[in-house]
Amino acid sequence: MTTPVRIPFPVVDEVSRHCLQEEEPETVHIEVHLPGTLDRTRLRKAFTEALYRHPRILMREARGPWYRRRYEWELTAEPDVEVVTFAPPGPRALQDARTRALAEAPPLSMSPPIRLEVVGSVLILTINHTALDGPACLRVLATAAELYGGRDNAPAAPPVRPAEPHREAPDTPANWSPPARVAHGTPDRSPGNGMLVTELPVPHRPKGSPYTVNDQLMVTTALTLAHWNREHGSRPRPLRITMPVDDRPRDTSMPIGNGTRLVEVPFAPGELSDPDLPTLLRRTAERTRALKSLPRPQLGHGAALLTAPWAPVAARAALTRALRRAAAPWTSTTLLSNIGRIPYPLDFGEEAGRAHAVWFSAPARMPRGLTVTTASTAGRLHLALRWSRALLGHGDGAHLRDLFEHYLHTTEVTS
Repeated sequence: MTTPVRIPFPVVDEVSRHCLQEEEPETVHIEVHLPGTLDRTRLRKAFTEALYRHPRILMREARGPWYRRRYEWELTAEPDVEVVTFAPPGPRALQDARTRALAEAPPLSMSPPIRLEVVGSVLILTINHTALDGPACLRVLATAAELYGGRDNAPAAPPVRPAEPHREAPDTPANWSPPARVAHGTPDRSPGNGMLVTELPVPHRPKGSPYTVNDQLMVTTALTLAHWNREHGSRPRPLRITMPVDDRPRDTSMPIGNGTRLVEVPFAPGELSDPDLPTLLRRTAERTRALKSLPRPQLGHGAALLTAPWAPVAARAALTRALRRAAAPWTSTTLLSNIGRIPYPLDFGEEAGRAHAVWFSAPARMPRGLTVTTASTAGRLHLALRWSRALLGHGDGAHLRDLFEHYLHTTEVTS
């Protein structure tokens, strides 16, 4: 009998594993809308084959004694569970599937730690974020689409931008003080996350602009939260917005796992109270370029030291949770994850068709309590706002959506 291959948890996986909470599961939700419906047998066969094409996704947490010094992933030859399920039709079927994606994480003890739920012509992919991230699982879904429909789902070439050497961004606010928190709205009584998804036009960007759509989305998020906090009586404080950066290739060689690194983009209060939009967009572009070009471990140098195997995982888990609580005031204000233009056609063939909308959402645990995730498909921007119900309610999410739409339009400056 062959001994299963074991892989020590990378830094990101281990920190997430230490800090799991039942009340707010660490899930990533991907929602793909197709024009037609899918055949059950063909989809199950295609998705299962896609898992075999990307074997790193076929893993579960290996069992071990309490005194072990590392968590380990155990690679499996085949899935432990049926990954693809079909929800019964009904007026609330899609909403119920979204709720499950936020409230019920696929268990780490079963391979693979994902599930795919089909609701009519909609695919809901739920990912345990301790093990995997959204871009990696989207790569697997693109492989499944190609196997199902027989059409090429190779990624489009990324936009070509001239490479720039790293340089310090000018006019960067200092990071020594705790950033602003998102002001409390009208929280729901139930635990967990709430979510709202909407479709917006991709913002216009004048030809030759020194900033990207990602910079427009960053400025939009900062202005939205500054407005929200003013409305709720919070005194002006610097904002810091966490931005995932993903340098992995998008073809079939893409490493599967948690592959993004996190950087923080700062904004001073004065930049957001009465902004000069062209100047703010230019400064933001300079900051994001400088941060992207700076080599940095995924979660910083401190996390790498914390996850070194100097003590049993149980002891290091307790220390990690204590440090996370102590560092809560310095946690960034929010997270903006811009997937950008979906690189794959996600074409499932003649009957099911090609995806015309794709939403992602990222976990929104306190102390941030709010995440903003965007992607563009078929020339439209797909926005997901996800929040901790301890911070906001559904009406608050709707108001934030309206503010986001307003400020996104204001970034369409012409000079």
